[in-house]
Amino acid sequence: MPALMSEVVASAPNILGAATQYRDIGACAVISRGYNYATAFEIALKLKELAYIVAEPCSSADFVHGPMAMVERGFPVLAVVPDGCVAEELVDLLRRLRERGARLVVIANRDDALALAQTPLPLPAGVPEWLSPLLAVVPGQLFTLGLIEAKGLDPDRPRGLRKVTLTH
Repeated sequence: MPALMSEVVASAPNILGAATQYRDIGACAVISRGYNYATAFEIALKLKELAYIVAEPCSSADFVHGPMAMVERGFPVLAVVPDGCVAEELVDLLRRLRERGARLVVIANRDDALALAQTPLPLPAGVPEWLSPLLAVVPGQLFTLGLIEAKGLDPDRPRGLRKVTLTH
């Protein structure tokens, strides 16, 4: 796993550069399913708290039953599509999103998914699906960092973020 993580981190310059073309977005969707359902939520959280983007995380299964309505030409959708049992369904959804004119940012280790993206963010091949979240979250975090830098924001001092939450 360390060698695979190093491979993902080595792609940082490409990811940071690709993110700059999205500097003006105000909203996006972040989708995945299965093991990477939580990955979609983590990426969306980083986009919200650091880049101040309204990022809607969603299971790809749920996305087609309502949230898909917000997708119009140019609307950004980040998708995490690792090889595995949910990949075919995700690729089918990417095709539908592409037909609607979505701007697709795709984190994947599948050529068919990456080919549908305006912004492909490749993952190493051959990773078991259950381990894919460890690698897939990194391009999402780097993409967020690229947006932050393009907007001239400070990733170490996000507005309104508290390190401690009070519970009673």
